[in-house]
Amino acid sequence: MKFLVTCKLGLESVVARELKSLGIEPAGVNDARVLFPGDYSDMAKASVWLRCAERLLLVVGSFPAKSFDELFEGTKSLDWKRFLCRDAAIHVNGKSAKSALFSVSDCQSIVKKSIVENLKSAYNTAVIPETGSTIIVEVGLFKDTATLALDCSGAGLSRRGYRTYNVAAPLSETLGAALVLLSRHRPDQPLIDPMCGSGTIPIEAAMIAMNAAPGVNRKFAAEDWPFVEKQIWRIAREQARDSVREVKLDILGSDIDARSIELCKKHAKKAGVMLKWEVKPLCDIRSNKENGVIICNPPYGERMLEKREAENLYKQMRAPFEALDGWSVNVFTANRDFEKLYGRRADKRRKLSNGGMPCTLYQYFKHS
Repeated sequence: MKFLVTCKLGLESVVARELKSLGIEPAGVNDARVLFPGDYSDMAKASVWLRCAERLLLVVGSFPAKSFDELFEGTKSLDWKRFLCRDAAIHVNGKSAKSALFSVSDCQSIVKKSIVENLKSAYNTAVIPETGSTIIVEVGLFKDTATLALDCSGAGLSRRGYRTYNVAAPLSETLGAALVLLSRHRPDQPLIDPMCGSGTIPIEAAMIAMNAAPGVNRKFAAEDWPFVEKQIWRIAREQARDSVREVKLDILGSDIDARSIELCKKHAKKAGVMLKWEVKPLCDIRSNKENGVIICNPPYGERMLEKREAENLYKQMRAPFEALDGWSVNVFTANRDFEKLYGRRADKRRKLSNGGMPCTLYQYFKHS
C-alpha cells in the first residue's frame, strides 16, 4: 500500500528523516507531502511516532481530473470495496490548488456520489445505509491530478492531548517539535525558551529527549477501520512505551505572563514531563552552563501597535542572548526585518510557515 504524510511547507526533509528513523523508507518528497510504501503496521507506527507531520493518509488511487466527469469516473474506477463495508458511513473532505476544479464543495459531493455508486455495484445493493463506522475520505486536487485517500489520523497529528488550555496565537505541537529538531538540541544539553507561551517548545523538547512517542495516548481514525486488526495498535503502543528513556532534563520555559506559566505547568503534567518553569522578563535570562540552546517563538506583531512592541522586543533580545556565551539561538518569526532589528545576520535561515503565514527560523549557531 501507499501512504501519504502531509506536513507544513519546509518540513518535508524533517518528516522524511523521522520516517527513516522508524525503519520506513520514503518513496517521494513533494511540496508539503512525503510518500512511503508500507503495511498497516507501518501505518500504526507512523501514527504513534511522527512528531512533525500534520496528517497520515492511505492512498486509494490517483488520476488526472480536469472535469467533473473525469473526477466522477476516476473515483468510481477505484477498488472501494477493499476498504469500505456495505454500511460504511462516508465523510468526504477536500482541497484544491492550481487545478481547473476549484470548487471544493462540488468535488466533495461528486466524490461521495461516485463512491456510493461504486459500492452499490460492488455489493449488488440498491442502498448504502451508512449506519456503520465512519470512514473519512480525502480528495486532494493539485495541478489537475486527483488523489483519493483514507484519513488515518482523524484529529490532526498535532493533537497530542496534553494542551487543553491556550494562550493567544499558540504554536502547534508539530511545529514546536520541528523547531527543536532543527535546532539540533541534544538530550544532555540545557534548553531555554524565554517566551514559552503555552509551553509547547519545552514540552516537545522534553518528549524528544525522553524518546516519548507523541501519539501514544491518543486515538486515531484508523483504529475504527473494520478491515484493520486491532492488535497492530496495541503492539505499536507497547513498543513506544518500552522505548522511553530515563534522562535528566535541563529544560527551562519562562515567560513574563504568570498565567502562561500556570498553563505550562498543567500541560507538562498532562504530557508526563517534569520541567522548570519561571515567571521572568527576557532581560533576566541567565545560565551558568557553557553551552546550550535557546529556542523561541516571539510575538509577530501583526497590528500596528503590536508591531512596534514586537520590534522593540526584537531589539532587546540580542543582549541577553549574547550574554549566554557559547549558546546557539533559534528565533522563529514572521517579521521579515528581524535580522535588522536584532542587529546581526543569522548563520542560517529556514523558510517555514505558521497558520498559512510565511515565517523564517533564524539560527545563530554560537553567540560569543
